[in-house]
Amino acid sequence: MKTTPMIFAAGLVAGLTALAAPASAASCWDLWYERNEIFDRNGYCFSTSLGKRTFNNADCWTRNPDLSRWERNRVADIKAEERRRGCKVNN
Repeated sequence: MKTTPMIFAAGLVAGLTALAAPASAASCWDLWYERNEIFDRNGYCFSTSLGKRTFNNADCWTRNPDLSRWERNRVADIKAEERRRGCKVNN
């Protein structure tokens, strides 16, 4: 069972996609979690111990997930914010 920390207030678009608050509103942990949750939803198999503990690879199927354009853009935005802040959650 996955543990989901309270991350952000989110709205729903067509009942499927959550719109996250701006990256600047989240902690480094929240940024790491949101970015990796996108990968987890798309079947990513985590290799780090933190990724495995947090997301459980039992249902994974790929190391190269096929992300939607929105997901790719969101991941890029989150990574940029992590770099800007000097986040080091899983290093």
